[in-house]
Amino acid sequence: MAKEKIVLAYSGGLDTSVILKWLKETYDAEIIAFTADIGQKEELDGLEEKAFATGASKVYIDDLREEFARDFIFPMFQAGALYEGQYLLGTSIARPLIAKRMVEIARAEGATAIAHGATGKGNDQVRFELTAASLAPDIKVIAPWRIEAFREQFPGRAEMIAYAEKHGIPVKATASKPYSMDRNLLHISFESGMLEDPWFDASAESNRDMYVLSVSPEEAPDEPEYVELEFEAGNCVAINGERMTPLQVMEKLNELGGKHGIGRVDMVENRFVGMKSRGVYETPGGTILFTAHRKMESLTMDREVMHLRDSLIPKYASLVYNGFWFAPERLAIQALVTESQKNVTGTVRLKLYKGNVIAAGLKSPVSLYNPDIATMEADPTQAYDQGDATGFIRLNALRLKVAAAAQAKSR
Repeated sequence: MAKEKIVLAYSGGLDTSVILKWLKETYDAEIIAFTADIGQKEELDGLEEKAFATGASKVYIDDLREEFARDFIFPMFQAGALYEGQYLLGTSIARPLIAKRMVEIARAEGATAIAHGATGKGNDQVRFELTAASLAPDIKVIAPWRIEAFREQFPGRAEMIAYAEKHGIPVKATASKPYSMDRNLLHISFESGMLEDPWFDASAESNRDMYVLSVSPEEAPDEPEYVELEFEAGNCVAINGERMTPLQVMEKLNELGGKHGIGRVDMVENRFVGMKSRGVYETPGGTILFTAHRKMESLTMDREVMHLRDSLIPKYASLVYNGFWFAPERLAIQALVTESQKNVTGTVRLKLYKGNVIAAGLKSPVSLYNPDIATMEADPTQAYDQGDATGFIRLNALRLKVAAAAQAKSR
């Protein structure tokens, strides 16, 4: 009989390298290693050779960067998603894409299971498995960190390092590590280790070497730089007059934002599984795009449509953070978002300076701003009669007056 096949989300680090070998031994299965190229850059170097050397029967390293930008990052930014007022969801939005491709590979290879290296304390386990449940409920999910036998064998990193050395697994790791990192096209995150102390100052000059995508604001150029972003139906399609794909937009904005120290966030957030965690994020390009998109909406989006969409931002952001990207409620909100973006078209000019993204101009062929109506001078259009405000205020004040009178009677 043919061996069972398992598709493993493989990064090449210590955890997934050990898991690859452990799965092969424990399940007597063929392990298909899958790595999604979503912008990790040099972290992908040598991964194929490493996976084969560790025991993989087949290796996929798929370039998903354009799909990531076009079908995941851009729709999320159209929705204005921001988790707990700070987090631009860089790790969260990558997981459903990775899990989706794992399911596709499992189907193509006839695999009966997929596996991941997410721990039982984090959000990623939920994101991977909710995506799998949505797209392939018949495929089994193996989460070694939630299997007691695995945890007993590997209670800590020292045991994993020893196991790797014993089995000739080519990993670079030490028993101590100051923090963990996760990188993609949208951001890079840092957590655990020294960052578990919320009093630890991650912005201090002594920790400057931790950051990858951006210089510190103090080290940024002393002269501001202007940039123009062109939008069509809520998506950025050009920078400084040059048409670009979503991937090219993200790469260019990351370069500009990183140069000017933009997009660093240090926060304590609420994980879906119930605990608080401290994370430090670099999202240079995403911060510029988020700001520019909001500015474009301010000029072109109907007030009530904007307020309705804005009322859904906390829900939408939570759905992304918690792993419900393919859930019907997220898709329903996205349909409303897409409709709301039809007229979000025009150009935003921004000034980038020492960690700041500053508005420096807006224009649109479908602008809803009419200076003739908004002017404090005489209105040449006669579209607004200031006297009409008297009745408007009187009607809106009626219930307040009734309530005040009722309160006065009860005293």
